[in-house]
Order: sequence, then structure tokens, then C-alpha cells
Amino acid sequence: MKTLPAIAFVLACAVSSVSLASTRQVTLAVPGMTCPTCPLTIRKALQKIDGVGNVAVDLARKTVTVSYEDTKARPDQLAKATGEAGYPSTIQAMPHGG
Repeated sequence: MKTLPAIAFVLACAVSSVSLASTRQVTLAVPGMTCPTCPLTIRKALQKIDGVGNVAVDLARKTVTVSYEDTKARPDQLAKATGEAGYPSTIQAMPHGG
């Protein structure tokens, strides 16, 4: 029975050292997004980044809303990815604590 407290201690230490990821959301303004194929290129560029979840492109508003894990991706990294794909963007809004 002495091993039970030791196991509990080890588990407690393991759980406390794990940083929990939070899902965040950011909206990027992409003024150069002007044609129907632009969203495809932008979506592909963003989905290559580890931690990116949903990518919602609004061609009419020229925005992209991205859900991402905050321990794996950052908004500036997302903006850089769109720029490298030929569509420079700026961070427009971070409505969920980004």
C-alpha cells in the first residue's frame, strides 16, 4: 500500500507540469484577396501551420478567421504565412483572448 501514495505523487507532478493549450481565434485582414482562387491559396498556407484548426475565409470582406492552439501557433506567425503565400495580412481582431 506504500506504493499508492508514491504513484499519486508522480501523477500529480506530471499533471501539474503539463501546459494546457487553449484554442484561440484571430481575424486577419487580407486586402489583396480579390479573386475566387485566393481563398484556396490562403487556406492551404495557414493549414500547413501546426496547431491551426478551422480557417474561415470571407472573400467579400477580405478577411480570414483562424482558430489555433496557442501553444503551437501565434497570430504573427499566421500573418507571416499569408504574406509568404503572396497575400500580406494584418491582425484585425482577436476576439477570444488571443
